[in-house]
This record gives sequence, C-alpha cells and structure tokens, in this order.
Amino acid sequence: MSSKRLGFFTRLLDQGSAQQRYRLATEQIVHAERAGFDTAWVAQHHFHEDEGGLPSPLVFLAQVAARTRHIRLGTGVITLPMESAIRVAEDTAVLDLLSDGRLEVGIAAGGTPSSFSAFGFDAQQRNAVFADNLDTLLRAWRGEALGGEDNRLYPAAPQLARRVWQATFSVEGGERAGRAGDGLMLSRTQPRPADTPDLPLDALQNPIIDAYLAALPPGIAPRIMGSRTAFVTDHSQQARDFAAQGLGRGLERLRASGHRPSDESLDGLIRAFDVHLGTTDQVIASLQQDSALARVTDLAFQVHSIDPPHAHVLRSIELIARHVAPELGWQRRNPASISHEHHAEEKV
Repeated sequence: MSSKRLGFFTRLLDQGSAQQRYRLATEQIVHAERAGFDTAWVAQHHFHEDEGGLPSPLVFLAQVAARTRHIRLGTGVITLPMESAIRVAEDTAVLDLLSDGRLEVGIAAGGTPSSFSAFGFDAQQRNAVFADNLDTLLRAWRGEALGGEDNRLYPAAPQLARRVWQATFSVEGGERAGRAGDGLMLSRTQPRPADTPDLPLDALQNPIIDAYLAALPPGIAPRIMGSRTAFVTDHSQQARDFAAQGLGRGLERLRASGHRPSDESLDGLIRAFDVHLGTTDQVIASLQQDSALARVTDLAFQVHSIDPPHAHVLRSIELIARHVAPELGWQRRNPASISHEHHAEEKV
C-alpha cells in the first residue's frame, strides 16, 4: 500500500480577533509545510463565531498560496447549497492557477441548520440544492455552455473535477461520493444513534468506507480522508489541562443546544468529542485503536475542540509529523517529488 498523505486541518478558532485568527492559521499552515505535511484544509462556517472562524475559505487560501510552495490547499468544506455554483467555479479556477495547481475542493450539503434561511431556503432542501449546484459546478469547470452558447467559464478548469471531495456522515453519502469517483471526507466526530450513544467512531465510519469502495467505478483510485482531533504535547498533564478548558467550552455549547453527555467528567468528554491527546506514545496508541484510520489514504489532524494556544498548536504539528504520523503509515515526501507528481497528474 502506498504511503498515506498527511494533512493539517483548521477551523480558525484561535483566541483573538478575526484578523488575528487568520494570521495565526496562516502561520500554522506554513509551519505544517515546513514539517512535511502534504495538505492543509480549512473549514467554512457562516455567522457563528464560536463554531468556525472563516466564511470565505477561497479568499483565505489565496493568501496562503502566496506564503507556501508545495503544500496542497483544500476546503473542508464549502457548503455548496449556500453558494452560487458558477461563482465557486470561477473562484476555484482562478485560485488553482494562482496556487500552481495545488487546490483540493471539499464540498458538502450540510452546515449549521439555522444558517440556511439567510441564503433563501430551508435546511430541508439542502440535498436537492446540493445536487443541482454540484451539477452546475462540474459543467462549468468542463467549459460547457451555461444559459447561453457564449457563457462558458473562463478560465475553464476541467482538472478540478478530479479533486472533488464529498464530506458525509451517512452510508448513502459514502455511496454517492464513490459513485461519482470523488474523494470521501470523514469527520473528526459525528452524532451517534440515540440507542447506541457509546458506539466507537470507527464503527460508524467503516460502513461508510465500505459503501464508498463498493460504489467506486473500476479503475478509479480511492481517496479517503480520515480527519481526527489529535493534540500532542511533551507532557500528558498539560494536554489534559488544555482539554479541560476547550472541552469545557464545548460542553457549555452542548448544554445550550439541549444536549447532555452521559459522562461530563474530563475523560467522559474526551470520549464524547472523539479526542486523542497526550504525549506521542499516548496519541499513537489511541489512534491505532481506530480501525477506520488503517483504511484511509489521507490522515488529517486538527486541534478542535481543544483549541489550545498557538504555540502549542505549532508544537503539536511538529510532534505529529516527527513521531505520530509515521506510525500510522505516513512517509515524508520531499518537495521536489510532490511537485513532479502534481505536474504529471495535470498532463494526464
């Protein structure tokens, strides 16, 4: 099996103003590139400051592209029903050129349910709108006529159709992504069925992987990303102290939304939020218990919901690249080989 790719994922939730968040997240991605990470991913959220700090991921990634050279830059995800598909096509086409072909396009139908009304439709319509917008996006990238023979995307970007990733919580979503030949994005955590609240995350995600692989057309290589919360420190108690603060904030938000974990102790919250934390040996041992990660092609690590201070995020990035990821099937690639592989792909 080929080496897994290693990704750094951020929801841009560092403490500070929006401007400070964007600066710190940029520094973290630059640091991840130096550490050898293959990809960097940013989440999109509208309106809710404590849920996610970035409504415009393509604008943000454009300036990150100017600060980096080799790391691939991805959206994790664009909530496609809330967007103009043609504008997404235009912005991604331009960004891919500006970044020298480093863009990966993660998309999803979901998002914060209360946000949909601001975009003119109900959250219950999101799957139908997603399907329509995805069809338009793909047609635009291919350079097909859009509402008139003269209306064709410039610049066209047919290469981006091979870099779409679909995020999902469901077996049906995994099948949809596989049938399309797209990548599959699996979340760091996801809701449990009401009758099995303690079900392990891999028990939920392995059936999604099964459905994806079964639906994948012959000759299409699988692309499966497993995103996980992993906070690695030099001292175990330090990790737990930061987790108590971050997960405590998460618990307050859960209570405000009417949810109460069955175990509100720190260890109970670590389990409820699917967190891996501690020293390198502790995090390696914890992640190796996750059978879904053995099946993914891409590992992506984030510090949310702990959200420790910036300096500790940088240290965690270093420790993941140096010690944790190699134990999970990742091998560092030198920048020259990444660049060569990319240009070979684009000539296909």
